[in-house]
Amino acid sequence: MKGYVVCVYKNISNVDKLKEYAVKARVAVEKFKGKFLIRGGKSISNEGEKSPRTVVIEFPSYDDANKFYNSIEYQEAHSILKGYAERQHQTIEGA
Repeated sequence: MKGYVVCVYKNISNVDKLKEYAVKARVAVEKFKGKFLIRGGKSISNEGEKSPRTVVIEFPSYDDANKFYNSIEYQEAHSILKGYAERQHQTIEGA
């Protein structure tokens, strides 16, 4: 089964740091054969609070999605956002 990384941002305090993070995170996504399905874009909130950004990445498997998150490449990118973004980040097994 495919694996998905779902990231819902609650706030972003530094857009430049987000851009720096995105460049490095993309390298890790590509290494683990991830495919961006949602990367920001126009949205409305039908229920609950509106998020400033949502990202969904599809991986060949749940294990690949977890390997991506725990990789040195992604963790280096992730460290860039520390203190600049608050978000919920999940790895989910697909149907």
